[in-house]
Amino acid sequence: QVRLVESGGGLVQAGGSLSLSCAGPGILTSTYTMGWYRQTPGKQREQVALITPGGSTSYADSVKGRFTISRNNANNAVLLQMNSLKPEDTAVYFCNARRIISTGPPYDYWGQGTQVTVSS
Repeated sequence: QVRLVESGGGLVQAGGSLSLSCAGPGILTSTYTMGWYRQTPGKQREQVALITPGGSTSYADSVKGRFTISRNNANNAVLLQMNSLKPEDTAVYFCNARRIISTGPPYDYWGQGTQVTVSS
């Protein structure tokens, strides 16, 4: 079973920056749609940013202009640069890798999550 590995979470003051990284041992992340999601207690997991194999990106309205998703194919990883952080960005952030195939259900892998806490 593939398990993605997130790193880079932590505690930061409002207005600060953090960079998250997601490594994909066992898969070639450049061939997957990679995404970052976040979840707070009692709420559903929400999509934050996506990047397709072709490099197209999309963002939740709440993070547009502040977060940037990118690939580091040399390290088989995906990054999430988070700037101008707000207390409402506090959550556990999860990495996801998804690839639709014609012969069965999509490949769909998750990491264990990394905590991001933004203090006011």
